[in-house]
Amino acid sequence: MSIDDRSRWDERYRTRTQSEPRCPELFAPHVDLFPTTGVALDLACGPGAGTLWLGQRGLEAVGVDVSPVAVAVARNGADRLGLSAQCRFDVADLDDGMPPGPPVDLLLCHRFRQPALYEPMRRRLKPGGLLAVAVLSEVGAQPGRFRAPAGELATAFASVDTVASTEGAGAAVFVGRAPL
Repeated sequence: MSIDDRSRWDERYRTRTQSEPRCPELFAPHVDLFPTTGVALDLACGPGAGTLWLGQRGLEAVGVDVSPVAVAVARNGADRLGLSAQCRFDVADLDDGMPPGPPVDLLLCHRFRQPALYEPMRRRLKPGGLLAVAVLSEVGAQPGRFRAPAGELATAFASVDTVASTEGAGAAVFVGRAPL
């Protein structure tokens, strides 16, 4: 990611002083599928609301984001909520690839699209692990650089057992399980 992009994200999060745990809204219909034990990875976590929510559910959750400001807000949230033992946050530029780490029981990627990461995301799942990805979509919206064309997630994750796949109103959501 360019320094200008990182600075833009830092500026966006600079006025935030805390983050509250919450399930990303696009996954609310599927919340019962999300595990309550194991290891989770939250890509492009921003100020950590999703990661903190996963930690509250009982997962060992790791959130990564390109913005050091967002990561600081997320770490403060974990401290404030007593979730520092459950949640870890790291600065990582996902344009450079998937951060290293062990296989996970849940991989969450909410509103970040990087097609070059789709295969590494799939490979990062443990057998039976849950993949939850939501991106901006051209379906029901104008095409754009950050929007997925119709069918992109379903095609990219065809080797994952689909639990839910929807597109419309400018968003695409894919929820699936890695084969056992």
